[in-house]
Amino acid sequence: MSDPLSLSIVVPVWMEAAGVVETLEALQPLRAAGHELIVVDAGSTDGTAGLASPLADVVVQAGKGRAVQMNAGAFVAKGGVLLFLHADTRLPSSALNYLDKFFQSDKSWGRFDVRLSGQSAMFRVIAWFMNQRSRLTGICTGDQALFVRRDVFEALGGFASLPIMEDIEFSSRLRLVSRPFCIEEPVTTDSRRWDQGGVWHTIFLMWRLRWRYWRGESPETLVHSYRSDVRNAKD
Repeated sequence: MSDPLSLSIVVPVWMEAAGVVETLEALQPLRAAGHELIVVDAGSTDGTAGLASPLADVVVQAGKGRAVQMNAGAFVAKGGVLLFLHADTRLPSSALNYLDKFFQSDKSWGRFDVRLSGQSAMFRVIAWFMNQRSRLTGICTGDQALFVRRDVFEALGGFASLPIMEDIEFSSRLRLVSRPFCIEEPVTTDSRRWDQGGVWHTIFLMWRLRWRYWRGESPETLVHSYRSDVRNAKD
């Protein structure tokens, strides 16, 4: 009989006091089942770490940036499978069943399908395209709750220290090891980014950034463009 699934969930956070308790409370059934919950805070000044502490097994302080934070969480993780979860994303209630199937498979890594939380029909269309793109390319974005066997993560050196596109870069390397284990039961990601920036504007922004990345532009240049666009959208 094979060993049971041992999971470490790594949640990078920064200035998430308004929602971190709700995020972590949703993960308590997994802790109750014996799995590990690691929160990695990037120096929040709004009390995020203090709010997270009673609801996590470990709270780690790290430099700002998801790649840096996720690597820091993976470094202290004890589980045989690492799952990286954005603070605004919720796992389905059946997640453990699917992750156990992954663990028993020959795949090295995987991801969930995604749905957006908003009620607009446009959000369902966006999610459909995101999921189809991921199936065709074998590339995963952070919104899809990437998971990976810890030995594979360590062998590949974890996430590259990039300010943006770290999820795409890492899944590109993971794809060379195996195709992803795709879980059709979706995670639910908050649609506020799309609401605040405008649906069509956000679609074009993300596709434009990915196109520039595939053409070889540096992540440092892309993150500057992204931040400038977000600031302009809020003005």
